[in-house]
Amino acid sequence: MINFADTNILSMERIKLHDKEFRIFIPYSKIEEAIKEVAAQLNKDYKDKEMPIFLSVLNGSFMFSADLLKNIDFQCEISFIKLSSYSGTSTTGEIREVLGITTSVEGRDVVVLEDIVDTGNTVEELDRILREQGARSVKICTLLLKPEAYHKSLPIDYVALEIPSDFIVGYGLDYDELGRQYKDIYVLDIPKN
Repeated sequence: MINFADTNILSMERIKLHDKEFRIFIPYSKIEEAIKEVAAQLNKDYKDKEMPIFLSVLNGSFMFSADLLKNIDFQCEISFIKLSSYSGTSTTGEIREVLGITTSVEGRDVVVLEDIVDTGNTVEELDRILREQGARSVKICTLLLKPEAYHKSLPIDYVALEIPSDFIVGYGLDYDELGRQYKDIYVLDIPKN
């Protein structure tokens, strides 16, 4: 796992989304490197499992899911679910199921693919849903973890990058539906007074 909390990445590249400005935080090369490390661990852990299913949480994890699966070398399935808990730059704390699971998970090993885990409300609710539907095992795999914000007891099994509790966009993450298409990750630029 790569920890960016102590890393100083300097760049002048900036983007503006709606009324906010963002500066580059994690370049794609570092994201790609971290994903390959997670994929290597998944390849080791799941090589002897019978057809595990990756469950990608939309919309934010679509890029992560695509890049991760390019590095998976065992037979697997992928399905999607869409949950919502964000409005603007903050979480509402309320989880809404927008698009439910379309594949049976009964008796299956499931790896949930999340873009980011902060409060953990979404992964906790998803873990509950999957276990109620009879999943044999549920593991959480996230591109980004905000350890300062995460206080749940549910283990996060695979973490590509740990970051501080800043608001970020890019690489699938958005600010009011803008910014998902950028390959790098940007952080909200708060002017220093």
